[in-house]
Amino acid sequence: MDTINFSDIFKSSFLEKTSSFSIVDSLIGLLVAFAVGLFIYAVYKKTFSGVIYSHTFNISLIIMAMATALIIMGISSNVLLSLGMVGALSIVRFRTPIKDPMDLVYLFWAIVAGILCGAGFIPLAIIGSILIGLVLVLFVNKITIENPYLLIVKYTDAAIENAVENLVKNQAKKYSLKSKSVMPGGVYEVTYEIRVKEQDSQFITDITDINGVQSAMMLSYDGNFTA
Repeated sequence: MDTINFSDIFKSSFLEKTSSFSIVDSLIGLLVAFAVGLFIYAVYKKTFSGVIYSHTFNISLIIMAMATALIIMGISSNVLLSLGMVGALSIVRFRTPIKDPMDLVYLFWAIVAGILCGAGFIPLAIIGSILIGLVLVLFVNKITIENPYLLIVKYTDAAIENAVENLVKNQAKKYSLKSKSVMPGGVYEVTYEIRVKEQDSQFITDITDINGVQSAMMLSYDGNFTA
């Protein structure tokens, strides 16, 4: 009768997985993922063009690159583990809204870098990250973009609508009527989408100088408007 000892119980699973695990390769992959994450961190901080800079989001890019590399290392040598990991990740729901499309670019960049580092394609991860970083540094905040504005004008006489529209037509590079409404008391409100010439601040003052105009307000927005 054959006897089963402690090592025979784990020989087919635990010991085999441990013997195929390379601590050196894993440490190299994680360190490279950390270095690439720091590079992404620096590029994001340099190219950030918003108003409120989120340091926690930037830190999460480093952690995301390392965590993705760790996951790829774990599932690369085990098919069953990879299927289980896909099922586990499918129930994760991210509730944080991403308002800036460039934030999605950085998230995708961190994930891709982590995948490459975890799969052992370290030269590709380094070269690709350097090229992506150069493109972002050279183009983001270096090209002047004509951001659209919403011009909201309130006036009390319908007859001056043509005067307002003519001034908008002459002062703005492009414009389009978004909405028009009449409020109680005979107050009219009209909304235009405009692109002003070289951030002309005098434009809004000229509109308020028109007789009958109660108020004029110009807001920057991202192109989405619901009347």
